[in-house]
Amino acid sequence: MYDINKLKILRQQTGVSFSLCKKALEETKNNLEKAKKLLCKWGADKALDKTHRKTSAGAIFSYVHHNKRVASLVELNCETDFVSGNKDFQTLGNELAMQVASLKAEKVKELLEQEYIRDPSKKISDLIKEAVLKFGENIKINRIVRWSL
Repeated sequence: MYDINKLKILRQQTGVSFSLCKKALEETKNNLEKAKKLLCKWGADKALDKTHRKTSAGAIFSYVHHNKRVASLVELNCETDFVSGNKDFQTLGNELAMQVASLKAEKVKELLEQEYIRDPSKKISDLIKEAVLKFGENIKINRIVRWSL
C-alpha cells in the first residue's frame, strides 16, 4: 500500500503521472528517495524504447545573457504539438538554452554529457530522460547554436 501524502509529494517533485508515482512508491515501500531513483531508471528505459519514434513537432528556444555578449538557440523536438505547447516543455527548452549559453558545447552530444548548471548531480541527458517519462513522448535536442562577442 502507498502513502497518499508521499504520492502527492512525489508527483509534485517529479511531474510524473500519479499511476507511475503510485507504482514506484509501492515497489519501494513508500521510500521517496528510492521511488525517485526508480522513476529515473524507468525514464531511461522508456527513453530508450521511444528513440525510434519521429519527433516532428517542437520549438526553438533562445537565451541572451544579461550582458548582451552571449546568446544561444536550441531546437527541442517532440512528437506532438500538444507536448510542445506544454508549460513544462517550454521550461525545459528555456533551461537548455540557458545551459548552452552558460557552458560551451558545439555539438548536441557534448551538451547531453554536461552537468546541469542548476543541479550538478544530473546530466542534461537525465533531464531529457525525465521529460520522456513525464510526457510519454520521444524528446530530443536537434540543434544548438551559441554566439559570443
